[in-house]
Amino acid sequence: MNREEGNIRLVKIDPQNFDEMINLQVNEIQKEFVAPNIYSLAEAYANLAAGKYAQPFGIYDGEIPVGFLMIGYDCFENEDDLLKYPIIKDNYVIWRFMIDKNCQKKGYGTAAMKLALDFIRTWPCGKAEYCWLSYEPENVIARKLYQSFGFVEESKIPEDWDEIPAVLKL
Repeated sequence: MNREEGNIRLVKIDPQNFDEMINLQVNEIQKEFVAPNIYSLAEAYANLAAGKYAQPFGIYDGEIPVGFLMIGYDCFENEDDLLKYPIIKDNYVIWRFMIDKNCQKKGYGTAAMKLALDFIRTWPCGKAEYCWLSYEPENVIARKLYQSFGFVEESKIPEDWDEIPAVLKL
């Protein structure tokens, strides 16, 4: 299965595609890089219930699920998070991003990231200056992808973070 231009789309998660999303998996070595999709969906629900914005999407090639993506806005757990990393406030975050192990190295990540940024630029929660994300230092594939879209690694990383934050000026 190879990606055909124009078939890649983001689909909001609902009861009809929930099981498809939780069945997607990364390679064994990548499991330390991203939370399981079931956890991400629970996290999205908890944030929505608390009045925050979290939008999970399935990444599809036509009707075939190939990945999972979650976008948030102004997402922080407590005021300490804001003190450590103020860019969280009033900006978008690509909170989760994964491509299924059977669909990797076929261009889906690049196509999905473009769609994610296009969606963010529709300003679903209002205008923002930045989009940020973070990734494990060992995840060189993610780093390369994010840098190709213009994300710049932050030089000041909060002490208790084990991930590298990167920022894109919108």
